Amino acid sequence: MKKISLLAFLLLSASTCLAQFGRMRFQKEPAENYELKTKNGNVTMVIDAANGARIMSLKCDSLEVLSQNPAPNMYGSTFWTSPQKEWNWPPVREHDMGRYTVEQKDGKIIMTSGLSERFPLRIRKTFSVVDEVYFAITYSIMNEGSEERRVAPWEVTRVPGEGTISFDAPIDSIWPAGLMNFKQDKGVAKYDIDKVDKQRKINANGKPLSSASSSHIGKGMSWLRYRSNGLVLTKYFLDLKAGEAAPGEDEIQVYVHQDALYCELEEQGPYTLLKPGESLDWTVYWHLACPVNIGQHLK
Repeated sequence: MKKISLLAFLLLSASTCLAQFGRMRFQKEPAENYELKTKNGNVTMVIDAANGARIMSLKCDSLEVLSQNPAPNMYGSTFWTSPQKEWNWPPVREHDMGRYTVEQKDGKIIMTSGLSERFPLRIRKTFSVVDEVYFAITYSIMNEGSEERRVAPWEVTRVPGEGTISFDAPIDSIWPAGLMNFKQDKGVAKYDIDKVDKQRKINANGKPLSSASSSHIGKGMSWLRYRSNGLVLTKYFLDLKAGEAAPGEDEIQVYVHQDALYCELEEQGPYTLLKPGESLDWTVYWHLACPVNIGQHLK
């Protein structure tokens, strides 16, 4: 009886600790939402300052393109620093889930994180609309510590586990090989999301655009695209040359959750040495093509 009672006590204590950890780590604060709209007003982005300045929603009218998965912390679009081995798991709370301060000026929404105790880096996210139809998100990483730090910017966007993902890269350069069934279509790597009983992640180095799409989307940018239910989300970002990504990482990454509960469209910027007081800025442009204008921006 004593052994059984002791075991029951240990199990109860463990479950209580896990529950408390889960609440500390994953419980969302009441939302503090801010909206941006394209010029015609039919595409809306919603950012929650109280929960990591996370992009919670991107809609064309009532059609949502981002994952609204109820699993803890696995929804919308967030921002991390790379490489992941620096912080392992879970993500740095101040950057990923903490409250950001907010300033609005000149048509921009500027959100700034708290300072992590473990990693003396502060994150700033600046949101705006450019060329009438693109959402521009500038991520700034500021080294407020007393030592040099090497770091790269990393955007992680979660979408539903259905549809097609594509980017411009040879499929034989995707690593690890064989995890996802990519097909080459006129030089573009395409993957129709499938379901298997394991989690998978691939890496690739994309090719830059051969021509400019707008005054902001230039020839030196790579792209990553998701198509589903008549919507097409394209993200544009600075193209990296081989060796410019953080160790063990790459410019483009795709993650598929077990059973395709959701997928992640990830891209990273250059691995940069920041001295104390220095910062880096990295901009990603989002475009959501709606069913009525889907052919206008797919170049």
